[in-house]
Amino acid sequence: MTTTDTHCPYCALQCAMRLTVDDGGVTVEPRDFPTNLGGLCQKGWTSASLLTAPDRLTSPLVRDASGELVPTTWDAAYDVIVEAITRVQRESGKDAVAVFGGGGLTNEKAYALGKFARVGLGTAMIDYNGRFCMSSAAAAGTRAFGLDRGLPFPLADLGGADAVLLAGSNLAETMPPSVQHLAGVRSRGGLIVIDPRRTPTAQLTQDGGGIHLQALPGTDIVVLLGILHCVIAGAAVDETYIAERVNGWDAVKRSATQWWPEAVERATGVPAAQIRSAATLLAQASPLRGGAGAYVLTGRGAEQHAHGTDTVTAAINLALALGLPGTVGSGYGCVTGQGNGQGGREHGQKADQLPGYRKIVDPAARQHVAAVWGVDADDIPGPGVPAVELLSRLAEPGGPRVLMVHGANPVVSAPDASEVRRRMAALDLLVVCDFVPSETTHLADVVLPVTQWAEESGTMTSLEGRVLRRHKAVDAPEGVRSELTILHDLAQRLGSKATFDTDPSTVMDELARASAGGVADYGGVSHERLDSGEAIYWPCPDSESAGTPRLFLDRFAHDDGRAVMVDVRPAPVADDLRSEAPIYLVTGRLLQHYQSGAQTRRVRELVKAQPSAFVQIHPITAQRLGIDEGERVRVESARGVTVAPARLSDEVRRDTVFMPFHYSGGACVNDVTNPATDPISGMPEFKVCAVSLSRVDEAVAS
Repeated sequence: MTTTDTHCPYCALQCAMRLTVDDGGVTVEPRDFPTNLGGLCQKGWTSASLLTAPDRLTSPLVRDASGELVPTTWDAAYDVIVEAITRVQRESGKDAVAVFGGGGLTNEKAYALGKFARVGLGTAMIDYNGRFCMSSAAAAGTRAFGLDRGLPFPLADLGGADAVLLAGSNLAETMPPSVQHLAGVRSRGGLIVIDPRRTPTAQLTQDGGGIHLQALPGTDIVVLLGILHCVIAGAAVDETYIAERVNGWDAVKRSATQWWPEAVERATGVPAAQIRSAATLLAQASPLRGGAGAYVLTGRGAEQHAHGTDTVTAAINLALALGLPGTVGSGYGCVTGQGNGQGGREHGQKADQLPGYRKIVDPAARQHVAAVWGVDADDIPGPGVPAVELLSRLAEPGGPRVLMVHGANPVVSAPDASEVRRRMAALDLLVVCDFVPSETTHLADVVLPVTQWAEESGTMTSLEGRVLRRHKAVDAPEGVRSELTILHDLAQRLGSKATFDTDPSTVMDELARASAGGVADYGGVSHERLDSGEAIYWPCPDSESAGTPRLFLDRFAHDDGRAVMVDVRPAPVADDLRSEAPIYLVTGRLLQHYQSGAQTRRVRELVKAQPSAFVQIHPITAQRLGIDEGERVRVESARGVTVAPARLSDEVRRDTVFMPFHYSGGACVNDVTNPATDPISGMPEFKVCAVSLSRVDEAVAS
């Protein structure tokens, strides 16, 4: 029997767990750790089931002449890939090959994938599914503070606050153990939740726990501006803090004056009295008023919009007006979603970045990284395009003809997913690396079986910016390889000038050198230090540094050391209500499932709890439309149709329906969602679009 300490394979909370391996298999138990405090959710408890999935991929697959995926050797699979890449790039240029990465890859694999795209393939066409997750918060944080780290403080700091505002974050379902950190603020009546549904997180405000602001979808920015208006009117702005640490206040202050609470109520449906109460809670908790501290946090509900960067900026402006960021016991933060959503966006998977969160257009950054990679700076391509644009260019004239997908299932997770499936089917070659079949592997021409969480070593970076060790507990099945090995093998066959190591510790050492001096500086991070038990939060510039648990205590990351407020204004939903589509659709996660569901839909206990998609609809809305509980409902937008049974609930607004995004086939809600993107971040508007509803029998009859 052996035991291995590691972390959960799912969300960015990265709950600590211990794996025990014996003749009976692998069992999971939680470890006490600052983030999960000894807790696990259902996904964590059942995570070992993935290791014995009956349809585990253990051999490369290649599509044969009859159109079937059939087992083959690694050499034969590599030959197909290299031949197609070489031919397509000879005919159409380097950018005819594209790479789509994932926020669940370890730091080492994410770094190697970005390097492989740029100097193994020579393509600028790389982005990743984190564009669907964190990009608006990242853009807003960088614009305001000069860097993006989801939580610039340890999660445990929330426990001492008098007020916490959650805008579009459903922690009780997405990362349940984290709710323990809200116990203190709930006991003091200071939890504020902005959400169009009365989610399990919003329900924590009941019985004196705080306030639920049940806003119209797409209007979070108006609610935030209204709260700021009340903070100004109540003389709760920390003018000294702003004078010493912030630029741009005057324009923001002028803009907020028009959003008095009654105007906010008309625009959002949130009662004016609740807006005033939320502002009072935050003001009384702030350092200026002698409170124990206040936090403003955003999640996907506020961010996954065509103007999500501006919504997050409004949240940051509110936090800055109260003097919260860079103050111990207070702050602004973004709740990162994917397991390595933080580290995955720092080291080269994003279209416009190099390791260390360096800008790919910066000559000094290019020189530094090129020296680490052993290539000329001119050999590194320029910026590519964000994920939605990348997917929209597939198989189009002048667009990518080959796509390599790592750690993602975009035919379920991308907006307007049916169009993505059409484009992928038209590619010359689709290569997918995964450990279980997915809807994307079903379309692939080549499928490469890869290791999963408990079969590999590496690091992940949690929502706090803390670098964590993932330890190997079991051997992978015979025939399975790590992405590090695959990238090494393909780079060699393609004649790359750069070398690609296969040892995760060595790759981390290279990542440390490549990121050194960058915004996300891992220069002092190593497996050895992490294995010794050190708690390292980036930036950690060298081996003498203990890392930085709390950012901005002395200065922000802009050159002048000051934060920047940006005047933002509300904008309408990109696909707004109209006579033929009179109801808003919002999407989100369920406690039992994760991302596209490719993993969790294979776990018996999770499927039993949430076996299928559903349409959550208010009983009064359902009555008006003649829809009963359990009846199949057709949800139609300008892009497509999805069908699922009705689940009646007064937890959702009457003008809104909700569907989870973990399901495929006819219940794939992303066949309906809007690919319109934020002009700054490239984030698609997953969280709201206009739809029509009808019973399936009515839809067929019509």
